[in-house]
Amino acid sequence: MRSEVPAEAAVIWSFKASDEETFSPLYTYENKQGDIQDMRFYERLDWNGSKNTLDLQDGSIYILNVTFNDTGTYKCIFERTLKYKNHEFNNKTTKLIQLNVVSKLTRGMASILSEVMMYVSIIGLQFWLVVEMIYCYRKISVAGEEALRESEAEYLAIASESKDNCASVQEAE
Repeated sequence: MRSEVPAEAAVIWSFKASDEETFSPLYTYENKQGDIQDMRFYERLDWNGSKNTLDLQDGSIYILNVTFNDTGTYKCIFERTLKYKNHEFNNKTTKLIQLNVVSKLTRGMASILSEVMMYVSIIGLQFWLVVEMIYCYRKISVAGEEALRESEAEYLAIASESKDNCASVQEAE
């Protein structure tokens, strides 16, 4: 199991601004200690990763109060050494992260217009649905009245036929 294997781990972050050629050390986390090495990030950088170096799984950092100068490439090197009885296994993983800082987005005219059109469409569809419901209700109502008149006329016709039959039966007797 992972918890049964002693290990040492370290996370090394580097930064290369858009206008720079090489990476410069940014932050190192080792032995439960973090060290900011780039003064551009002093008091703006905070460790967000695992607190236990024996089982260091997360090497993430926070950059607070981000500025346009923070645009660039960040490199994270995660080094871990697992210590077995007769062997040490070293593992090193490197990840590159490109960060582009943009100004705060504002709602553009297209966004506002599309929202207004959405509401107009919804209201239009609801109005159409109400009109359709009234039309269908009237059509069903008229059909029901006609069916009622037909059954009434049929009933009266049957009743008058019965009277005629009764009169002809009485005459025959």
